Amino acid sequence: MAGIQLKGVTKRWGDFVGVQEFDLDIEDREFLVLLGPSGCGKTTTMRMIAGLEDPTSGDIVIDGNRVNDLDPKDRDVAMVFQSYGLYPNMDVYENIRFPLKVRKIPEAEHDERVRRASAMVELDDFLHRKPAALSGGQRQRVALARAIVRTPKVFLMDEPLSNLDAKLRVSTRAQIKNLSHELQVTTIYVTHDQIEAMTLADRVVVMKAGIVQQVGTPTDIYDNPANTFVAGFIGSPAMNLMEGEIVDGTFHATGVEIPGFADMKGPVVCGFRAEDAAVALDGTGQIAAPVYSMELLGDSTMVTVRAGGTLVAVKAAKDFRTTIKAPFAASVPREICHLFDAKTGARISARV
Repeated sequence: MAGIQLKGVTKRWGDFVGVQEFDLDIEDREFLVLLGPSGCGKTTTMRMIAGLEDPTSGDIVIDGNRVNDLDPKDRDVAMVFQSYGLYPNMDVYENIRFPLKVRKIPEAEHDERVRRASAMVELDDFLHRKPAALSGGQRQRVALARAIVRTPKVFLMDEPLSNLDAKLRVSTRAQIKNLSHELQVTTIYVTHDQIEAMTLADRVVVMKAGIVQQVGTPTDIYDNPANTFVAGFIGSPAMNLMEGEIVDGTFHATGVEIPGFADMKGPVVCGFRAEDAAVALDGTGQIAAPVYSMELLGDSTMVTVRAGGTLVAVKAAKDFRTTIKAPFAASVPREICHLFDAKTGARISARV
């Protein structure tokens, strides 16, 4: 087991900065998720930890040892790729066993370790199949078992679910969550999918353009986003963000009037979550606008209106019904609102 420290880690290619001054302590046995859009630097960060990329500056410390100059094979990390990386000429058993042979683990231990790893990902019935005879989900489980069999100090997972369909992503995500609990190995997981991040992580690192935007538990980041980027990236749907101005203690935007901001004034961005607002059945509320769309989600109904110069979503009861262009009012009290600086996007007030 091992903790990891990233100390001012930066990666540049000429004038382009891929990762900038990354500082973070990752605790032993922690499941950390690096989250952000494509090109934000999350995979580059993972590759530097693995030794597949050299940092331009800064230090990477694993289990108390600086590893900048160590080859990947000497860092005792196991990596799971989105492309599985299986050997097509080997059956499942040999694919899982391969890391033991490379690391010269005594052969007497191989069978027990392979079968223990395969059992953890429910592959016992597929050990003699070749990868071509497996589904995408089964191939990903082989890749997981191949990482598990080594009992490394650190697991690195780079978008491991991105090639799976929606149903398989859900079941494999649950399997990874269970494995994390069983194995208790420090894990760094890269994804652009905020649902994966929220469901798997002990802590989430949200990145944008190579810069860390916020670090915190999933609950911290969801409830108190540091800026409009985080607020707009986390959540399904993302937080509603409306540009407007506070005048005489009331937030004003097109179709929106929210009182209760007595201590503030000037241009701001006001945000709230769809599930925190409510349909105003009496037709009076802080938001009033015609319905733009209505989506039946089974457990709820999502109503979208155009207000504050943008599309705003409100989650209603599952039996709520309306029609496009019908009048709609939503209750959006001050206590559910977040305020952000209109210029920088930084949070200036969380909900009260």
